Amino acid sequence: MRFTETEIPGAFIIDIEPRADERGFFARTYCTREFAEHGLTMAFVQANTSFNRRRGTLRGMHWQDEPAPEAKLMRCIAGAVVDVLVDMRPESPTYLRHLSVELTAANRRQLLIPERCAAGYQTLTDDTEMSYLVSGVYTPEAERGLRHDDPAIGIAWPLPISTLSDKDANWPLLEAGTR
Repeated sequence: MRFTETEIPGAFIIDIEPRADERGFFARTYCTREFAEHGLTMAFVQANTSFNRRRGTLRGMHWQDEPAPEAKLMRCIAGAVVDVLVDMRPESPTYLRHLSVELTAANRRQLLIPERCAAGYQTLTDDTEMSYLVSGVYTPEAERGLRHDDPAIGIAWPLPISTLSDKDANWPLLEAGTR
């Protein structure tokens, strides 16, 4: 795997290194040793998948805070998304900054989202499926959310939003002056 550190501390773009032959290819998508070599020592305890019928569907922005923060290793296995993370760690030098990465079934790229960073994505195609590993179990009382259109963050989503859950539409806006 090739690890590319981003400007958000702890966030990495991870590209696989396929070994091809006449059958197709084989590649690792996760290896404890390789992650540890990059200072990434989280243990993944849950695997999730989400299927999205319509292009333009938006899921997020979610994170878990103390006492149950979680990192996520995101991968698109069918279709394409723009995956966005927002640094929600007040002590971080990149607090409230965001990063957008295109993840597609064709590019097989992954995005490692650190603990206490909001995560969300918008589908670029119909019938898109995401698969991701999570370092913590879902803990409703630790769940937090951020509006996808919060002007304090300024995320430019690539498409008009076709589908959005009521929960995601109703997260509160950040307070004025949060920066």
